[in-house]
Amino acid sequence: MHKTAFNKVSVIGLGYIGLPTAAVIASRGIEVIGVDVSRHAVDTINQGKIHIVEPDLDMLVQSAVTTGKLRASTEPEAADVFMIAVPTPFSDGHKPDVSYIEAAVKAIAPVLQKGNLVILESTSPVGTTEKMSEWMSEIRNDLKFPHQNGEQADIQIAHCPERVLPGYVIQELVSNDRVIGGLTPFCAEQAKALYEVFVKASCIITDARTAEMAKLTENSFRDVNIAFANELSIICDKLNINVWELIKLANRHPRVSILKPGPGVGGHCIAVDPWFIVDSAPDEAQLIRTAREVNDGKPEFVLEKIRKVAGEFKQPKIALLGLAFKADIDDLRESPAVGIAQKVIQEACAEVLIVEPHINELPAKLQGDNVKLVSLADSLGEANIIVTLTDHTVFKQVKQSVLQEKVIIDARGIWEKD
Repeated sequence: MHKTAFNKVSVIGLGYIGLPTAAVIASRGIEVIGVDVSRHAVDTINQGKIHIVEPDLDMLVQSAVTTGKLRASTEPEAADVFMIAVPTPFSDGHKPDVSYIEAAVKAIAPVLQKGNLVILESTSPVGTTEKMSEWMSEIRNDLKFPHQNGEQADIQIAHCPERVLPGYVIQELVSNDRVIGGLTPFCAEQAKALYEVFVKASCIITDARTAEMAKLTENSFRDVNIAFANELSIICDKLNINVWELIKLANRHPRVSILKPGPGVGGHCIAVDPWFIVDSAPDEAQLIRTAREVNDGKPEFVLEKIRKVAGEFKQPKIALLGLAFKADIDDLRESPAVGIAQKVIQEACAEVLIVEPHINELPAKLQGDNVKLVSLADSLGEANIIVTLTDHTVFKQVKQSVLQEKVIIDARGIWEKD
């Protein structure tokens, strides 16, 4: 058992979390090798460019590649630290899918060396970090692992869930507190030493299971609060009350802070992570399950409104404003707006104009004869029904006079008067 030297760090998975993390560590003068299964991602990064949209990331990657501190590969190689940042979606029945983590672990196992540190950043069901230790030991029985050998292990393993906001990733990687859970106290101390190289905020140590549950808890808390707002909007619609005004009035109470409702919940975290808790404790997680069901049901409420107004036009032209799951980003993962657009297109009840200023072409599942990607100006000129699904800043700047002849379904409340 000895302290790891952080001369070379390998980041497995070069997506929205892995690439910014790799670039930030490289900016601190440490050699970083990024590994991804996508040849396109690897080639793009090695040219000093990026394959995702994230403010300031392009300059950071270009600088790190130019100075030789960052390079990408499709094959893992020896390093001092391995950071795993691959997706953890769920399969049918909302069962967590840890196959990407398992594949990443099995890919790095052959190149592991005594004294290495392995960190799981991917949001995971409770117990996944322990499983990682087991998977690696099955391949490398020549090495000692924490689940068998505790503090005497050759390989140190920890879980440090990412907790950054798309659009602010570079800033928050440095400024947010980090929860670091080791399979042993020594594992946690080793991981903390690495994060302190680039994190200015506090790095707080706990055990791996608590760290896993912490991330799931943070996103479930958000989900429950959003579900309250979404359920309130449905109730207010039935009772003919303006939910936006209601929330503003209720929030004048000093201890009330209701969130804004929307067309559902998106993103790879809040729409997914609560199901990991439900899967681990199905009988006990009743409130968390119900919140998920409320938020998953909200797109259908919006669709019903669209169907109703479309039926009042001989030739309805529907403009859907926004596909991203939140404002001013290009991330369409788990976005309720995408699901709503897909249904509107499939039902072919109208010509559909989609406005998403952060993408250049529609995803395959949104392509069809009755749909096209257009500019905001064109959509406002052509459509007779306007539906706001994402609160991009550019949408908020639309003048009320332009909207007077339109039927508006404002699922984000962006045109409500203050």
